[in-house]
Parts: sequence; C-alpha cells; structure tokens
Amino acid sequence: MLQIISGTAHQDLASEIAKHLGTQLCNAQVTTFPDGETFVKIEENIRGNDLFLIQPTCPPTNHNLMELLIMVDAARRASADRITIVVPFFGYARQDRKDESRVPITAKLVANLITAAGVDRVLTMDLHAGQIQGFFDIPVDHLYASPILLEYLQEQGLEDLVVVSPDVGGIKMTHAYAKALGSSMAIVAKERLSATEVEAHSIIGKIKDRNVLLVDDMTETAGTLVAASSLLLEKGALSIRAGVSHAILNDLAVQRLEDSAIEELICTNSTPMASIDHPKVTTLSIAPILAEAIDRIHQGKSVSSLFQT
Repeated sequence: MLQIISGTAHQDLASEIAKHLGTQLCNAQVTTFPDGETFVKIEENIRGNDLFLIQPTCPPTNHNLMELLIMVDAARRASADRITIVVPFFGYARQDRKDESRVPITAKLVANLITAAGVDRVLTMDLHAGQIQGFFDIPVDHLYASPILLEYLQEQGLEDLVVVSPDVGGIKMTHAYAKALGSSMAIVAKERLSATEVEAHSIIGKIKDRNVLLVDDMTETAGTLVAASSLLLEKGALSIRAGVSHAILNDLAVQRLEDSAIEELICTNSTPMASIDHPKVTTLSIAPILAEAIDRIHQGKSVSSLFQT
C-alpha cells in the first residue's frame, strides 16, 4: 500500500502530489519543542507499506534536513516496508567538492546521514551537481524540471529567441533548452565577488536584437541572473526572461528582481519561497511529474522516460 507523509517544509506541494495520486496525506504529527527539538509521531499504521516522505531541504535548511531524518527514523521504527524520500530541492548540493583547503564535502555528509537514517530510495530534481547521485549507496531517481518549463515557454511563442547561460557551468543545461526550443545559445562570463555579489564581464554569442532566456538550476539572491541581465541589456537584448528549476527567493532576490531588466522569472514550486505573489514571478507546478514518478516507483515500473530533458 502506498502512503505519503509530508514534513513541514512544503505541505502545499505534498497535498498537491497526493491529490494527483488520488490519495490523502498520512496523518502525522510534526512539531517543535520550545527548545527547538523536532518531534514526530505517525498517527496511522504504516507497517509493511510503501512510504514516501516529501520534504525539500530548503531554508531553514538545517531544520528541514533534521526533520526529514527524524521522520525517516520514526517510519523505520514503525516497520514501513520501504522508505523513499522525495526531496524536490536538495540542500547543501553546492558543497559537492573540496574547492579550497580544509573545507568539507557537505553534500556527501548529507548523503551519508540520509542512508544511515534508513532511507531505501531518493527521488529528487535538478541537483546542482549531478554527480551527487554517486554520493549515495542507495538508488537515486534524478528528475528534471525542464519539460515543465519548456512546455510553458513553447506556449509563449517567443520569436528571435536565444538561450543564455549565466555562467560557464550551465552550458549543458543551456544547450538542452536551446535544442528543445530550436534556438541559438550564448554564454555570460562572470566573476563571483562574494556569496551575494556577482559581476558579469562579457558575452560569448550573439544576443543583439534578440529575446533572451537565461536558464539556471537555481537562484537564491538573484545576483547571477541580475548581473547577467544588466550586461545583456547593455549589449542590445530586446527582452530578458529567466527560467530556473529552484527559486529560493529571499527579500534581497525580490528587490533585485524588481529593479532589474528581467521581465519574467519562470520557476517551479520545488520550494515554498517560489510561490510568491509577484508580477515578475511565474511559478509552475512539479506535482504532476513527481506524482507520476512516485506511482511508477510504487508499481515497480520504469521511470527512465521521466529523466528526459
């Protein structure tokens, strides 16, 4: 029997997924003690069932991650047959390597914690670094949000479109979008000055008198997107839109978007921060594709077709 439990990180998305699956969320008590400790009690019998725990580890990252681990422990001790965690946004994914001396590889640590807690399978979407799948010794299903964003973009019927990567690290994603949309591509060279400040230097490719689509896997402070948009406007772009899988929009990001040349930020509801009421933000739901993946995993069917970009 399939059962779905939601943490407190994004209950709206969990409810939408359950609706697509024609079921209801399992009744669970997830609360916090006055000292900050998390308490979980599963109110229904889950013994021998196929359990899916939905919890993006978005900000507050440490709290949501710890809550997820405690939920897994509660489910394991309640004798669930199989535990699959559904993590639409995987926190700590940017700390995937040692890029300087005496720093941790926190993404690997998180993978170890998840495995040690008793998780049998991981379902996630658009990891910041795809190689994080190899950090796990359990199966990982890695989905992409691009089909959802591409469907929306194709409906807009934008002409003279060029897909632009805001940095060299996003070339592969940019090429996939450009190929799907039948457009050309370009790259912005940038330099990161700090965690919140980015400076764009130059553009590789033709963007003059073209409609631009900036694509990236995530944005938090919008520094990269806004710096790129300023340079693109200066170089003659007609209009600028941005498409990202994960929008962790804080107050700084919203202010930057308001003051920027970006006409529209297209994102998914992988985090609750993306579902804000803002004229420049268009939020698309990933609930249908996650529900389809959950159903296929439960039925023992192939999910490989859902990996296509």
